[in-house]
Amino acid sequence: MVRKLLLLLTLAIAAAGQQKPRPAPDFAFHMSDGSKTMLSAFRGKVVLVAFLNTGCEHCQHFAQELGPIRQDYAAKGVEVLAAVFDTGARQGLAKFRDQFVRGFPIGYSDEATVMNWLGQAAADGYFVPIVAFVDRKGNIVSQHSGDDVLFQDPETNIRHKLDLMVKQR
Repeated sequence: MVRKLLLLLTLAIAAAGQQKPRPAPDFAFHMSDGSKTMLSAFRGKVVLVAFLNTGCEHCQHFAQELGPIRQDYAAKGVEVLAAVFDTGARQGLAKFRDQFVRGFPIGYSDEATVMNWLGQAAADGYFVPIVAFVDRKGNIVSQHSGDDVLFQDPETNIRHKLDLMVKQR
């Protein structure tokens, strides 16, 4: 029974990861020091983009998982970037960063910009955290909302996805 459940989970993750790639629009991560970090600056790398909310406990925990992933994959050409985008994102960024973020850049944005970048309407609803994987060519190869099966074991599933992506040239 456990094997069958693991197989179903693996198949579901694989199916979710087979979204049709599309060009990633450029995205500005507004940093707390007033500068901007542009997604396009990381072209040629595999990029994990995380969208988080400052008051979300799942996002806070997830942010803590991203630092070790970035550390383990940086030498393989992977970058981790994040943006908080809730109503108080700009004001809450520094506190969120200081409490939960280690080893990767995090900025802020707004809901409309994030939803537009993801290609979905905020009115349709969404769950955070949200993760998008961008390949070396600058294509979004998959994106996953917080209710996606990817988040049932995010560290393992993200590492698996990154392993597949770094092998592709």
